[in-house]
Amino acid sequence: MSLHRPRLLGATILCLSAALCACAARASGPSVELKGQHFGIEIAADDASRERGLMFRDSMPADHGMLFVFDRPEVQQFWMKNTHIPLDILYFDQNYRLVSMSQRTPPCHSMGNDCPVYPSSGPAQYVLELNAGTADKLGVTAGDELKVTR
Repeated sequence: MSLHRPRLLGATILCLSAALCACAARASGPSVELKGQHFGIEIAADDASRERGLMFRDSMPADHGMLFVFDRPEVQQFWMKNTHIPLDILYFDQNYRLVSMSQRTPPCHSMGNDCPVYPSSGPAQYVLELNAGTADKLGVTAGDELKVTR
């Protein structure tokens, strides 16, 4: 047996262990509950992560979403620049109550800075993006509460 094989085997085991730990951490990571349905989320709480959002992604698991967190409630404006998947954009106030939503918002990956803007109808501090059609499936309406766990 060559000296390289044990090293290769050790490196493979180390990589697999790291991948399993990452999966376990993600499974127990932050989540939200809306209308009794749980979603694993990524959190965008700084300018860079909010700006990037879900750009350039070709898919998102059905039980997954992205929660955008802002410092204070104000009218939020989202667009779908460089976004490849249609989304439901749900705007929540400082008390996690649904203010408004843009359902089945189409991707905009070919118009550059000319993509349309989708504003909230009132002040929002949290914005949840889910796969398009999810809000309809859940029967989401204004005033519904979002529960966040971290």
